[in-house]
Amino acid sequence: MEALARKIAPRLEGAPVRVALRLPGGAQVGHADPDVRLTFSDWSSIATLGAGQIGKVAEDIVEGRVQFEGSMRDLMLAAAHLLPGTPVASDTSWWTQVLRRTRSLVSHTPQRDAAQIQFHYDVSDDFYALWLDPRRVYSCAYFRTPDASLPEAQEAKLDHICRKLMLREGERFLDIGAGWGGLLLWAAENYGVQAHGITLSRNQHAYVSRLIEQKKLQGRVRMELRDYRELDESHGYDKIASVGMFEHVGQVNMGVYFGKILRLLKPGGLVMNHGITAGGIEPGQLGAGMGEFIEKYIFPGGELLHVSHVLRELSLSSLEMLDTENLRPHYARTLWAWSDALEAQLKDAEQVLKASSGDEQRGQKILRAYRLYLAGCAMTFERGWISLHQILAARPDADLNTGSLRGAQSTYPFNREYMYR
Repeated sequence: MEALARKIAPRLEGAPVRVALRLPGGAQVGHADPDVRLTFSDWSSIATLGAGQIGKVAEDIVEGRVQFEGSMRDLMLAAAHLLPGTPVASDTSWWTQVLRRTRSLVSHTPQRDAAQIQFHYDVSDDFYALWLDPRRVYSCAYFRTPDASLPEAQEAKLDHICRKLMLREGERFLDIGAGWGGLLLWAAENYGVQAHGITLSRNQHAYVSRLIEQKKLQGRVRMELRDYRELDESHGYDKIASVGMFEHVGQVNMGVYFGKILRLLKPGGLVMNHGITAGGIEPGQLGAGMGEFIEKYIFPGGELLHVSHVLRELSLSSLEMLDTENLRPHYARTLWAWSDALEAQLKDAEQVLKASSGDEQRGQKILRAYRLYLAGCAMTFERGWISLHQILAARPDADLNTGSLRGAQSTYPFNREYMYR
């Protein structure tokens, strides 16, 4: 095994940062004065690293079998260098796709979805508050200028969505997966809509309900603990947004999801679907153990589709795609901002997670997982292994006279000028 470690050493020399490996016996290979040092307690983790299974090494870090010293940014530079190739899924065999669809079907019942959402979002509100912006917007920000701060970029994102949807006073607006209420409250307070949000997170539901009461918005805003599949279709919505939610829907339920949106939307109405998309054409997790790490520690049941698959499912549901915008590098910058904020408050985060979990060791494992998750995702967006798309669509009303141009069949003006005025 020591020979294997010494075979890895030459690969470290070409890394963009100085890396050293401390082996179980105490010997060290790599740079004498490293930016990143990985200390291994058993040889199996060395073999995992040698195989390029970066996600499995991350699991070993979470479980305490590997310790690291150095910054998360440097660690990610080293990790990307040690990958044997691109981690973008490329297995297109029919049997693999059948297995993925079967797994998706089993994983996305209403009961399982509720449990999976609560696993992630109900870790601790105080923990998320340490590294999110003051509005607790937990999705890709929109950096209008290079020097924009994260809070500014998150407000710009909220307004970008409202502008794209052409929200108007008095309209019925639905936010599917409303999180901690950032978009829901922004739309109500700045655009005067009647806003309805849903979530499967008990913590988020309680938090937003308190905000609605504090802001005295009870008559205009409501938040429900509800699955999207259970929404009443008898009173249509003028506009619908879904931000950072459809990643939890599952490949097998995409038709159900977009079909439900169609029935909830009034004829001529608009929907904005904002979510993470896969870098690979075929459905599947990131390779090198990275997808399995996210599944185990962060987002159980999460599934990503390439934007081409998303657009196909949307179109099959009789929604018309109007505008698609790729915000991939915006999400890389957002994630690095979150990562840097968490790294600056590790002691506070450790105490918060210890209190919320009731177990110091469990709290430390959660913290290690989130440190790796935020920085690792920032790396994957930067390198184009996964992406983020905002898709604006309409439910055409079949009236050729609706809209500013004949044949528009919706309120969409069929030019982008209105979004940026």
